[in-house]
Amino acid sequence: MNVAKWLLLALLVLPLAELVVFILVASQIGFALALMLVLAGMLAGGLVLRHAGGSHIARVRVALDQGSFTALQADGRGGALLLAGILLLIPGFITDALALWVLAGTLFWQHRPPARSDGVVDLEPEQWQRVPDPVLPDRREDDHNH
Repeated sequence: MNVAKWLLLALLVLPLAELVVFILVASQIGFALALMLVLAGMLAGGLVLRHAGGSHIARVRVALDQGSFTALQADGRGGALLLAGILLLIPGFITDALALWVLAGTLFWQHRPPARSDGVVDLEPEQWQRVPDPVLPDRREDDHNH
């Protein structure tokens, strides 16, 4: 079976699985509390998408406009936050658990390069931009005249 068929099957089974899990959780903690948890997850998803996802979407647009795919490849954390926000926005406990797993991965298992001892600071792609070199006046001639 190819990937598209598995994805289609997962999309068809997911709502049923979410309903079964919701019923199980609601039978343990009560319908109102289960519903509040699902709504809180959706609200959290909206906040993640608004805060972190919006800036990532803007970076994707800029990178695509400039034809710079290396900036997109280096920004794995932004993509993971976007995915987590989308998963949280989908109502249900299964997608919320997947979103928390993605968020935990971005927070705790993100690969960081070791600190450099030569005084160079490595910045993330969204933390810098290329600017043209300014033309500075030659002050050596001014120093000799005084």
